[in-house]
Amino acid sequence: MAPPDPWQQQPADSEREELLPIKPHQPGTQSVHWRNLVGFWLLGLCNNFSYVVMLSAAHDILKHQRTPENNSHVDPEPTLTPHNSTSRYDCNPVSTAAVLLADILPTFIIKLLAPLGLHLMPYSPRVILCGACAAGSFLLVAFSQEVMTSLSGVVLASISSGLGEITFLALTAFYPSEVVSWWSSGTGGAGLLGALSYLGLTLVGLSPGNTLISMLGIPVLLLATYFLLLKSPDSLGSEEASVQQPLIEGESSKPSDSNFNVSLSFSDRWNVFKGLLKYIVPLALVYFAEYFINQGLFELLFFRNTSLNHAQQYRWYQMLYQAGVFVSRSSLHCCRFRFIWILAALQFLNLGFLMTEVSFSFLPSIYIVFLIILYEGFLGGAAYVNSFHNIAVETQEEHREFAMATACIADTLGISLSGALALPLHDFLCQNH
Repeated sequence: MAPPDPWQQQPADSEREELLPIKPHQPGTQSVHWRNLVGFWLLGLCNNFSYVVMLSAAHDILKHQRTPENNSHVDPEPTLTPHNSTSRYDCNPVSTAAVLLADILPTFIIKLLAPLGLHLMPYSPRVILCGACAAGSFLLVAFSQEVMTSLSGVVLASISSGLGEITFLALTAFYPSEVVSWWSSGTGGAGLLGALSYLGLTLVGLSPGNTLISMLGIPVLLLATYFLLLKSPDSLGSEEASVQQPLIEGESSKPSDSNFNVSLSFSDRWNVFKGLLKYIVPLALVYFAEYFINQGLFELLFFRNTSLNHAQQYRWYQMLYQAGVFVSRSSLHCCRFRFIWILAALQFLNLGFLMTEVSFSFLPSIYIVFLIILYEGFLGGAAYVNSFHNIAVETQEEHREFAMATACIADTLGISLSGALALPLHDFLCQNH
């Protein structure tokens, strides 16, 4: 007898949410509930912070060449020397998509292999590894003198972010569905705070290297949030039990819940995966289009009729994109989208429009591009938070941990493909224009 399809005959969103274990208003649970909500927001913020900062610093990582006499200082506004003096794009020798690939491919590999056995590793060692890799990424990039060394630091940021995302999204399966929107809002906050802090600190004269060193408090906050702030879900222990008990001392304190993935047969996993495709495919397309814009076109959208130099323009693009992401990832209670395909189509329209601008330079002002990039970020954030919210409320409880961990491959797949295609586009445009 074939196993039941976990995606068939599911209740509507409102009905499904009533079935989820949300108990915030019972006596004595309100403070625990809010601690968990704030905890997941901070986990989202800290987890994505290093990833965002590395993308914001991509132009600086590839443009600047440090001198051995001054390893700790980088001129915040180095003289721009175009790779190809005949190109109107002021190109780096290597596209910023190279940083994107270093920042996403390790994440892609982790997410691709995670369903095969990551669930056997307890949550706490994963979180400690995330914090260590994030701190290592800041230090390695800050003190490196070669591009390849810097890219190695970016790889560490990717490991931290990718392992953290799959870990914390899987962890939401043990908590009320509300934590998904708080996690998503936190990841959006990471984008805004990361891009804005990098932009602001470099604008006031701090070198990119020293800017990265100043951000070492973020990995510490990640560990403090997980081990000190987050509380055990009400359904898995007493209100007083701290998250360290079920997550550090072994999963034996909650065997029926922590081993969801272990109990799933291959047939169960395949059925769940097939049901996820209606969200995985459009979400991957959304992220393909937006990161093709971000790492393939941002560097080429260079306006000479403005007071901002090329590096500053790139940082403003990243900051505005992340602002749009933050707003939309925090908007689940205001507006919801069930059909992610619509968002994918709109994002591809953005890609086509900005590709046309790169080719023909018809826009009179950089501020028009600013508005488009803000809108681009809104679409991407809306696709992310609505996809995972829909998955959380549509899957059966025993499949939810596996579904949340598996679906996060979608954005990484789209980003990886966009980075791979953005590299040859960069070379073609810079060498022929």
